Amino acid sequence: MTRLSRDQQGILLVILAMACFTGVDGMVKYLGALVPLVVVMWFRYMFQMTITAAVLLPRRGRSLFQTRHPWLQVLRGVSLVVSTSLAFLSLRYMPVAEFTAILTLTPMVITLVSVRAMGERVSWLRWLLLAGGLVGALMVIQPDKHDFEWIMLLPLALVLVSTGFQLLTSYLMRHDDPGTTHFLTGAVASLLASLALPFFWETPVGVSLWVMVCLLGVVSTLGHYLMILSYSLASPATLTPYLYFQIAFATLAGWLVFSQVPDSWSLLGIAMIAVCGVASSWLAGPRPGGPVENEPAL
Repeated sequence: MTRLSRDQQGILLVILAMACFTGVDGMVKYLGALVPLVVVMWFRYMFQMTITAAVLLPRRGRSLFQTRHPWLQVLRGVSLVVSTSLAFLSLRYMPVAEFTAILTLTPMVITLVSVRAMGERVSWLRWLLLAGGLVGALMVIQPDKHDFEWIMLLPLALVLVSTGFQLLTSYLMRHDDPGTTHFLTGAVASLLASLALPFFWETPVGVSLWVMVCLLGVVSTLGHYLMILSYSLASPATLTPYLYFQIAFATLAGWLVFSQVPDSWSLLGIAMIAVCGVASSWLAGPRPGGPVENEPAL
């Protein structure tokens, strides 16, 4: 059997990570109607912090807590809480496929913002692709529908917050250890969720709900770990197009689990977002020191 190259290993891991994130979205949508949002968030963050500490603390010791930018680490944790809240609320009102498609606008926005911040010119084709992705998002949301609610715009707000989260991540990755950043983000988010927990606590009823809540934390942590591994094996330019596998996984999950089949306009919008996103990633090419475009802020 032929051994996989580093690029092929990275591609395989990023596809597995996309499957994990789709599973997380599906579990969040299911749990959203049964368990308070804050309770689900608290379990998710506690799993991230606990598992990261269990794996890294024996090897790293106190150095796990050392950071050059403590306030930026706090800001990243706060951004994670805001992003997760927007994601959970969006999934309460939107099908998984449509939500995922809109969220995949984030890499395009990150690339354009970062390029502009570095003083580089953005070609008219890149702007056109971003506009095409936004048109696709509007086709998914369909604001002219008779049952449209403004809360359907939450995924677009999530794209903006996620962009800030990723740019902040990119900066911290150049100054702090990734394990430290992952742990501190989970710790800050856990603290914020713990402060709100007494006001929203409801004990999950039944073994199945407990299993689902715990599984959510495990799968989310696994997805982020696979993503970190994939980007240690291959470049962002190689892996970014494969992030759009999550749209296919989400569409399949929405159909099989929730019996949600996108209508023709939504399918066309999803296709536009995917095509524009892949083309934008290809045009961006490798950019050493560029932003991290891979870790969903969920």
